[in-house]
Amino acid sequence: MKFLMQRFLSEADRNKIEGCVREAESRTRGEIVVMVAPASYHYPVAGLLGAAAFALPVAVALTPPLGGLVWTGPFNLWVFLTVMIPLFAAFHEVVKRIPVLKRCFVHAREMEQEVREAAHTEFFRKGLHRTREETGVLIYVSAFERRVWVLGDRGIAAKIPEEQWQAAAAMIVQAIRAGRPAEGICRAVAEVGRILQEKFPVGPDNPDELKNLIIEGPP
Repeated sequence: MKFLMQRFLSEADRNKIEGCVREAESRTRGEIVVMVAPASYHYPVAGLLGAAAFALPVAVALTPPLGGLVWTGPFNLWVFLTVMIPLFAAFHEVVKRIPVLKRCFVHAREMEQEVREAAHTEFFRKGLHRTREETGVLIYVSAFERRVWVLGDRGIAAKIPEEQWQAAAAMIVQAIRAGRPAEGICRAVAEVGRILQEKFPVGPDNPDELKNLIIEGPP
């Protein structure tokens, strides 16, 4: 996951995003926080399913020739288990470490639920609910799932329905799939800033109460 994060956003990308957040916040009392996490959950079942999917057919194919070399016969269960167990362990490690493989064994609905739950958890864990006017907005990006959740505090939710954030989230998802996550995040930040500016225009006192960008390490 550490390698995933290094590839996902470079140092230049991170600086660019922070600049985009500062620019958006200069026109609104809203507080925008972009949080990028390597994954919202570790999905242990995916590793097991992936290991079984790869190890089982290989073990089945190898059992007859290997069994034929010994007196127990080509279809001996012990030969199969002797081959299957180390293959399962090896493929389990491979699937766990390669996100593109692991994603194949996680249902889309499960990823959606985990990303949403993680976004709500991090919103309070990172203190976005503590701004003076309850105007914190979290743009939560989960790299492994390639999904985004935008969540506003109570002051925001009272004037801006959750559905309005969907376009901003979609911008990031599309950019991730195109290999340009930083570009998509900046466009989404600008869109969130535009929406906030309409309902929460900047005032004479506009302190920066929250971090602009949070990069989480591997879980």
